[in-house]
Amino acid sequence: MIPLSVMVTGKGTVSVKIKGHYGKGHPSTFTSELKPVVFWNITYACNLHCEHCYIDAGPTPRPEELSTEELLRVADEIVELGLPLVILSGGEPLVRKDFWALAERLAGREKPKLSLSTNGTLITREAARRLRDLGFSYIGVSLDSLVPAMHDKFRGVTGAFYMSVGGIDNAVSEGLDVGIRTTVTRWNYREAPDMVDFAYEHGASRVSYYILDSIGRARAIRHDLPTHEQLKEFVGTLIEKAKEYAGKVEIELVRANFLGIYVADRLSRTPDDFQEYIKLISAQGDCGRKSISIYPDGTVRPCQFIDQYVVGDLRRQRLREVLSYNNPELVKFIRLYENLSGPRCGSCPFRLVCGGGSRGRAEAATGDFWGDDPLCFIDAAEIAKRWGLKGPS
Repeated sequence: MIPLSVMVTGKGTVSVKIKGHYGKGHPSTFTSELKPVVFWNITYACNLHCEHCYIDAGPTPRPEELSTEELLRVADEIVELGLPLVILSGGEPLVRKDFWALAERLAGREKPKLSLSTNGTLITREAARRLRDLGFSYIGVSLDSLVPAMHDKFRGVTGAFYMSVGGIDNAVSEGLDVGIRTTVTRWNYREAPDMVDFAYEHGASRVSYYILDSIGRARAIRHDLPTHEQLKEFVGTLIEKAKEYAGKVEIELVRANFLGIYVADRLSRTPDDFQEYIKLISAQGDCGRKSISIYPDGTVRPCQFIDQYVVGDLRRQRLREVLSYNNPELVKFIRLYENLSGPRCGSCPFRLVCGGGSRGRAEAATGDFWGDDPLCFIDAAEIAKRWGLKGPS
């Protein structure tokens, strides 16, 4: 995750409330390799049918999903380990009838903090009030276009746009910190600045842009990936929006850490500047390094955007065993930069901080999970030379 607003303006909103103050010269220490953020996909069921669903959710739960008893046991392990943040997701997490029992089990403590990743369609005023009373730090609602018909097409259900906006408004009305989560494609990237305006108008304090990945159902829509030139235009407009809404709406970029290097190169005035930006980006972590994903069947993945590798199974192991340097499958991703084999990513001086971008896009484009992310456009060698980088950063 690239905290664009923090990089550009030194100011954040939701992220600062959750993590504490951080920025250039003082990177976040909110997470560590063995105390990661947990993205917990609690169900395969969803009331929408999105074209890009990374977990290939469907209309009903699957028999292999963890039982309520198993969910609560894992929740207790998360509390016992003192993990900093749990983001409950799905499918659509609010579809599970035992969602509230799980949330109550995790709530009311300093750690973990609680967040919800949702399509927003089921957030009634009553649901928003319950989330507020349980102390949820943040509600992220998916919204992919400001053209209702386009959002609905992408999300697979007519009327989804207005239901999601209603959920945003209900959550804001109950005093929750709300953000919009937008998947960036070649057909909606120009809406990016307008989405920030929309967020502000509706009282949302964050917009997180997820560059389309190639996993789950999204493997079938590789043609929707933005081009290199579109990504440059997209980032350029958002740098200006970050300045306009400094301290009011923060902007984040997800699934493309190379964009952070691109931004650092644009913002830096001295080699020290550049190094401080790189340290800020590196501290955010990535798949398997400061983040994990628990899937509905209890398997643990490096993150919700890598479905090809399992690093643990909570039906057979305790979470403490999974989050260990003695777990070679986890270490493979903590030290992912050592495994990159593509001609660009494998030799990139920024492979330690970027982690090679998306492994899903790499595999879809090259057939090699450890290959090159086709969306990376930066001239890494030239940037390293410009700022006097001697070795991998």
